[in-house]
Amino acid sequence: MDKLERKIPPVALFVLFVVAINHLSHEFLAFSVSLPLGWLVFAACFVIAGFVGLAGVYEFRRAQTTVNPIKVDDASSVVDSGIFSYTRNPMYLGLFLLLFGFAYWQQNILAILFSFTFIAYMNRFQILPEERALESLFGAEYLDYKQRVRRWI
Repeated sequence: MDKLERKIPPVALFVLFVVAINHLSHEFLAFSVSLPLGWLVFAACFVIAGFVGLAGVYEFRRAQTTVNPIKVDDASSVVDSGIFSYTRNPMYLGLFLLLFGFAYWQQNILAILFSFTFIAYMNRFQILPEERALESLFGAEYLDYKQRVRRWI
């Protein structure tokens, strides 16, 4: 399973999850429910995800370090300002919020539950390998940052 570590770009994984959520919603109609405010929840998730994700990209660009999650070894600094003082993974959080909002809008419990597997996959195959690489690159500075700021929220 280590072969999957940092191999699938998070945006590609996001697209796969959107397709899977859409498929689950249309194939497993027995799990369909009537949840309140479907459009509003989706819209709120969309807006919050945009803000959180773009704030992360902005901070990385401002610090002049790589935004590429596959090439973590190219990182030039530990970014702990802005949105990164609240979450260590704002771009991934943004992708999850979009998935959750989409699944909620689909009004299918199975799809909503499936959206949470994105977190499990990202933790195991993207974030933990990234953290190992960053600990190796930045040592105590990154370990201190991990102690101060939560992984997701």
